Amino acid sequence: MTEQNYANHVKFVPMYHAVTFGLIALSLIGSVVNLIKSLGQHSGIYSASLLVVVFVILGFIFIYARSFALKAQDRAIRAEENLRHFVMTGKLLDSRLTIRQIIGLRFASDGEYLELCNRAVAENLSEDAIKKAIKNWRADYYRV
Repeated sequence: MTEQNYANHVKFVPMYHAVTFGLIALSLIGSVVNLIKSLGQHSGIYSASLLVVVFVILGFIFIYARSFALKAQDRAIRAEENLRHFVMTGKLLDSRLTIRQIIGLRFASDGEYLELCNRAVAENLSEDAIKKAIKNWRADYYRV
């Protein structure tokens, strides 16, 4: 496994992000074309419309399955980073930190973590700015 850093830390699953999305999108387009043809022929409209509904539902499932998993992961990251900060300082994370900032901070090594926490609050750094400011990347290979 290659060493994780800012340039390669984004998680991309080809079978999910490309193949599954592509198949759902192409099937939705095909089912809409089928429905339009059925309207012109006045036959098979019911089954053609059901196919459109099925592929729209699959599209929603595709989107929400990912977003629900990411939301659960964000909650776990917030808890982990709160524990990490508590172990280092005896205090919980600053309540002014947003979840996006906390997610960026999870990649910071212990040596620069506290400084970046303070900078993130003081300068209202974005998640991306925090990640770019990290000198010693702390890899996370267990993400969704």
